[in-house]
Amino acid sequence: MKIVILGGVAAGAKAAAKARRILPDAIIDLYTDDTHISYSACGLPYYIEGNFEDYRMLLVRSPEEFEQKNVHIHLRNRAAKIMPHCKQVLIEDLDNNHAFLEDYDKLIIATGARPTIPPIKNVDLKNIFTVRKIEDGIAIKEKALNSKKAVIIGGGYIGIEMLEALVKQNLHVTLFEYSSGLMRHFDNDMSSLIYEQLLSISDGRFDIYTSELVTEFSGDNSGVNTVRTGSGKEIETDMVIIAAGATPNVEIAREAGIAIGETGAIKVNDKMQTNFEDIYACGDCVEENLIISNTKIWMPLGSNANKEGRTAAINACGGEDRFHGVLGSAVTRCLSLTMSLTGLTVSKAEQLGYEPVFVKVTKNDKVGYMPDVNNITLKLVADKKTGLLLGCQAVGAGDADKRVNTVTAALLSGMTVANFFKNDITYAPPYSPTIDPLLNAAQILMGMVNKE
Repeated sequence: MKIVILGGVAAGAKAAAKARRILPDAIIDLYTDDTHISYSACGLPYYIEGNFEDYRMLLVRSPEEFEQKNVHIHLRNRAAKIMPHCKQVLIEDLDNNHAFLEDYDKLIIATGARPTIPPIKNVDLKNIFTVRKIEDGIAIKEKALNSKKAVIIGGGYIGIEMLEALVKQNLHVTLFEYSSGLMRHFDNDMSSLIYEQLLSISDGRFDIYTSELVTEFSGDNSGVNTVRTGSGKEIETDMVIIAAGATPNVEIAREAGIAIGETGAIKVNDKMQTNFEDIYACGDCVEENLIISNTKIWMPLGSNANKEGRTAAINACGGEDRFHGVLGSAVTRCLSLTMSLTGLTVSKAEQLGYEPVFVKVTKNDKVGYMPDVNNITLKLVADKKTGLLLGCQAVGAGDADKRVNTVTAALLSGMTVANFFKNDITYAPPYSPTIDPLLNAAQILMGMVNKE
């Protein structure tokens, strides 16, 4: 059997490694237009921040390691066209400037996503960066070490992580967000809390402006030096990070007649199979099933990509595996503030036809006399009619993520609030108050849902 894989960051590399373990004698060729494979793009902000000096720490497997397993890695080779009916892919060798046809028995598409570039005047000036590839991280870190001021465009996950990275490299940072709040995956009240708490720890190191549209960059041969907004603000800067979202790379799939889902990403079943029997897709280019509501979501995360790559490989190799979907779980950090969520927000639950009720509590994350005690704000969401637990959001300097991870297990099990309140959560003074904040929230929420 001959397996061709398009893309080699998380999902593609995982698929290649898994396929080789299942089928020792298969021919496996992986094509990527990148200069590296199998790396942690999620780790780029932490490399830029200075947590480690060698970018090679981000590399999981090298091309040479794959070749030792007889998996053929073709760097700087771009897939230009998929021809499903003759089971061929047109490949462009970017270094040698020639194209060739590659046959396949099974094809796995893992073309990922790309940063969204807003229509800003002079966006091609030097020292304007996106955060996606290893080379981006190297270039940003080098520039940051020789800069004093930076501007970030976008207040989502990457923008927030880059705010921490550049502040820790002693730059003064200005962040612009087009919408009315940061981290718009959260409900408005939690988004406002994130904004307020970040400003409270700024100490003059950074400024955040929401509802601001960046319209123009200006500069000279050395690169960008000024950022202008629609409201008339002018900010001097040495560098700019564009973190305005991402777009799934689906063009090659769409042109081949591969179905695109309602989210704009490739539509797959739970085997990661497209509408062509011998073509699978995985990673940031595909949409997922949101388990709670059985609706579609596009959630480009490395954790999802690895799981999907594994499932795609197993099924492409003739096995049987299912990827049932995601809960929408995510977490990030900015300086001392953790932001995490899982399941449905109130606004999303309303859109999907639930009758959501919620409780929001602010509590210590451990017993008050412990020296490292911190506050966390938890928002627990349930359906009023059924009592079904729908989601959780957590923001604070304390251990927010472990509370969210507890809720993910409850969501996967389809727990009601009453059943969740029976949870035997661990207790010791360094880890939790005697009654965990989650159970405080659940107890209040039980009084807001119909009797179960």
